[in-house]
Amino acid sequence: MPKPVLFDYWRSSASYRVRIALHLKAVAYDRVATDLVAGGQKAPDYVARNPQGFVPMLSIDGADLTQSLAIIDFLDATHPEPRLIPADPLARAGVVAKSMIIIADIHPVNNLRMLRYLKDVMGQTQDAIDTWYRHWIAEGFAALEQQAPDAGLFGGDSPDLVDVCLVPQAANARRFDLDMAAYPKLARIDAELQAIPAFAAAHPDKFKPAG
Repeated sequence: MPKPVLFDYWRSSASYRVRIALHLKAVAYDRVATDLVAGGQKAPDYVARNPQGFVPMLSIDGADLTQSLAIIDFLDATHPEPRLIPADPLARAGVVAKSMIIIADIHPVNNLRMLRYLKDVMGQTQDAIDTWYRHWIAEGFAALEQQAPDAGLFGGDSPDLVDVCLVPQAANARRFDLDMAAYPKLARIDAELQAIPAFAAAHPDKFKPAG
């Protein structure tokens, strides 16, 4: 049976989430680098398969799956161990709600197409854009910090979907010089997660193009 194929961009946090999930579930995959900066996600053959022209896209079992949450939910259903989204309805709602602070509230207003619009169409300076970026992470992280456990991971002894979403967003926070000292529980959880081999294997530096 052919391995699934992940179309991603090395620095995309949504792609990073899916790579983490694939590694946690020990799903071997092939990777097709899709350069967002060069516009590879808008190539006609790619858009024919993924009309939004976004990454990631996972080609698996004859289907092209898009949107990181949908992909991870599919992986949870088809490769249930380790489970990332609880089966219990109340627990599931809680995990998805915390994850959506990142997936729906922080990430969409800070992705590359938004930043390009702010610069190219709205005429904002890079300093203003960086301030915008940090503001939305800070707002979301403040809420998530209040819900973070005092010990252990969001998933307890093993990572869950919130943990999978946190690590890429924390990487973005550091890249844009957000002081993580304001979020000590998130910083602790992020450090613990980065020591897990599946998270380390999915790190963007492993996929950064040469040159």
